[in-house]
Amino acid sequence: MKLMYFNDFRLGVLKGDQVVDIMSVVRNIPHTGAGDLINQLIAHFPDMRARIDRAVATGKGVPVTQVKIRPPLPKPVNVECMAVNYMENGTRKAPAPINAFHKSPSCIIGHGDTMVLPDIPATIFEGEAELAVVIGKKAANVPAARAMDHVFGYVNFIDGSARGVIPENNSFYQMKSRATFAPIGPYLVTADEVKDPMKLQVRLWVNGTLKQDFNTDDMAHNIARSIEWMTSIHELEPGDILATGTNHRGLSAFQDGDKVELECEGMGRLTISVRDDLKRTWARETRLEREQKGLTGTTPQLTGKYAKPA
Repeated sequence: MKLMYFNDFRLGVLKGDQVVDIMSVVRNIPHTGAGDLINQLIAHFPDMRARIDRAVATGKGVPVTQVKIRPPLPKPVNVECMAVNYMENGTRKAPAPINAFHKSPSCIIGHGDTMVLPDIPATIFEGEAELAVVIGKKAANVPAARAMDHVFGYVNFIDGSARGVIPENNSFYQMKSRATFAPIGPYLVTADEVKDPMKLQVRLWVNGTLKQDFNTDDMAHNIARSIEWMTSIHELEPGDILATGTNHRGLSAFQDGDKVELECEGMGRLTISVRDDLKRTWARETRLEREQKGLTGTTPQLTGKYAKPA
């Protein structure tokens, strides 16, 4: 099942190229708003699924091209992101120590929305293509052997990053939790539609040019282990997001006017735009392309505020 919010946060299910409104089925679930409604639906989904299936089978949809798509999870309790969680196509000799960071839920935007680059002296702005796991039930101290039982589904996730903010040795919060830095969507795919989340191709395009292209089988700490580790630290709630990390080799600068598209296999295509009121520019080269030239670090800023003299 593909769940999505549309227009004025009507909850629907995608059926082919149509979206079927299911508000009449879910409206009696106790909730305080759109964000809480989907979280509560996820928590009670086993009891609701048959009714939703009937409503979708008999309901008349509207073309998805005629609606405004909203973030499918507008207000999770937690957004957790795995850090340095890929083997970078075998170029890492060993997995990095397992690690993660918290991203504010208020960073979330949806399909068709705009990531806004803030007026700060960052060395570069990047967006990381990631498969994100959606938690289906309360999860605390979950062993890896039972971790996948706690997965409700999956969603496309772009991890916006402002690199080089000061102090660099303690920068995750101000680098990652900027407003608009967590695009997700266009819809949420239930776990039963994903045969093997550890064998999905992940692709990201910038202005039609393929930049990131990797498979989740390159993940250093798999989904089950990531859930085990995360829930040993704190409890996860239904509707929470756990982003699984990225292969960094295809990362490149996000810049004003960019059209960015992300497609994790089977998750649909998430499209956002980028706005930078300062009109800063960087070369379009990826990290891998710099490495192949014998260069280190991210590509330097070329023009605009905060650019350093050559």
